[in-house]
Amino acid sequence: MIIGIIANITKPKVFDVVSELIKKLKASRIDYLLGDSLYENRNLLKVKVNKPNFAKNDKLCLKSDMIVSIGGDGTMLASAFKAHQYDKPVLGINLGKLGFLAEANINQMDEFIEEIKKGKYKIEKRMVIETDCCGHKVEKLYAINDIVIDKGGWPKMIDLTIEVDKEYVTTFAADGLIIATPTGSTGYSISTGGPIVTPAADVITLAPISPHSLTIRPIVFSGNQTIKVKATSLFKEIHVNCDGQRVFAFPPPLELNIKKCERPLKLVHTSLSNYYETLRNKLLWGIDLRKNILNNRE
Repeated sequence: MIIGIIANITKPKVFDVVSELIKKLKASRIDYLLGDSLYENRNLLKVKVNKPNFAKNDKLCLKSDMIVSIGGDGTMLASAFKAHQYDKPVLGINLGKLGFLAEANINQMDEFIEEIKKGKYKIEKRMVIETDCCGHKVEKLYAINDIVIDKGGWPKMIDLTIEVDKEYVTTFAADGLIIATPTGSTGYSISTGGPIVTPAADVITLAPISPHSLTIRPIVFSGNQTIKVKATSLFKEIHVNCDGQRVFAFPPPLELNIKKCERPLKLVHTSLSNYYETLRNKLLWGIDLRKNILNNRE
């Protein structure tokens, strides 16, 4: 097995973590490859790494059996986007603040390496959505978390019209719209009042951003449906961003066709994490904070 390692070099102690991971992989006789940013800063690694163990990220994904992403949720999304292009499974090690998408923490290296070595892990398939930008010469856009349409630098709202499977749904004015996968339901979408959606669900969520109406609420569609969004603005451009990382500007009016991608993202799932436990521990979902307040008063 070959493990491809992609790391966010801006994180504190990341080179210590990568060095420790390399030592443990060597001890377990697991081959590894290190990505672009680690090669450029190889002098900061605490272990000797031979030149053949470095590779450009595309080549790394092509040759690796599994991608390990070291950083926060942003790093995980960037690594997962690259891994999805090559249909490779990805596992996250959290070095960020929240690390909701991460499978393990840095103090769990021995455990996840042991499970990987013994094949005691599962490949969990997560929905990816794709978008055609009608009338624009750009390739399809892909997102693991969400596709966000927003007003860009315009101080006023934009008008959004939604159709599903060629059926008119509604038109409203807002700052934007979030189209989220179940994975992305706990990201930007949840901050606008969108629902938490279990990753096993085959649905796509639409959550308006600051709509100018009390009657406009998030809505959930089947993953088998095609969603058309038409956006108009008096400003020179409307922004579309994928996973908060890949941002595109289009002149209005803008028309997007959004649907589930046929190829899902593959996430490595070990015994070290549980989705509902992560919800409770990292988002405090279902936790009655009043009990802590009362206990502190006592």
